[in-house]
Amino acid sequence: MKNTNCPFCSAKDRIVKENEHAFAILSNPRKVPGHTLVVPKRHVEKPWELTEMELRDIFDLISYVEQKLIGTFGDGCDIRQNYRPFVGSNGLKADHVLFHLIPRAEDDYIYQVSEKYDSELFAELDVAEAKAVTAAIK
Repeated sequence: MKNTNCPFCSAKDRIVKENEHAFAILSNPRKVPGHTLVVPKRHVEKPWELTEMELRDIFDLISYVEQKLIGTFGDGCDIRQNYRPFVGSNGLKADHVLFHLIPRAEDDYIYQVSEKYDSELFAELDVAEAKAVTAAIK
């Protein structure tokens, strides 16, 4: 099902690679050169609504694109999927599941502007939290 208001449902002219259930486009705006999005062709808003076939094709495409990016645009790659329904619509948010492939290298731009400060965000996992999260997952 296509959503006529969704920028990803109407992105056919931007496709750089595709398979039966997914396609890859360049992220615009992008964080770094090579930043690519892998998107299911069907309009899906929640990651858990993806079918087994869609997931297979999405991850086949992620694997293919990641291998093409590494060595040309970075030495590694971050793969991210964000589900944040609490974020209001803006130029950077659309209600369509997608996966970011972000090429990375040691001390790259992303590290320099933000991730070098990430160590302050980490906290030790305590026993009570571990039990609560494990119970929620099981």
